[in-house]
Amino acid sequence: MAMTLHVDIVSAETSLFSGTAEFIAVPGEMGELGIYPRHTPLLTKLKPGSVRIKRPDVAEEELIFVSGGVLEVQPHVVTILSDSAIRGHDLDEAAALEAKRAAEEAMKDKSAAMDLAKAQAELAEAVAQIAAIQKLRKKS
Repeated sequence: MAMTLHVDIVSAETSLFSGTAEFIAVPGEMGELGIYPRHTPLLTKLKPGSVRIKRPDVAEEELIFVSGGVLEVQPHVVTILSDSAIRGHDLDEAAALEAKRAAEEAMKDKSAAMDLAKAQAELAEAVAQIAAIQKLRKKS
């Protein structure tokens, strides 16, 4: 039997995932991180993107989109805390494309009430959601 670790993914609204995994990949602030059992302890910020979970005895990886957040790694436990998280199959491509368009427009309109940093953050989240949707399509 392969070694596993316990993974918890929690958003402000709910717990999205709690279970065992052989491996997870997360969108770290400085790049993608791969976490296997007995990984060295780590605490880091996450950027918007896909968390990929390889569960034991399941061929296909599970995908959960996180809007950013915090990752804590202990040798046999991984915890992800995110403001919002969405299961991959629940992502809405039309809404993500509209959010991307709105953020791009807000960035172009210098007189808009929305500040540039907020528009950039919304754009990054929308682009990450679209990328997650495209990853799911490639698997299918």
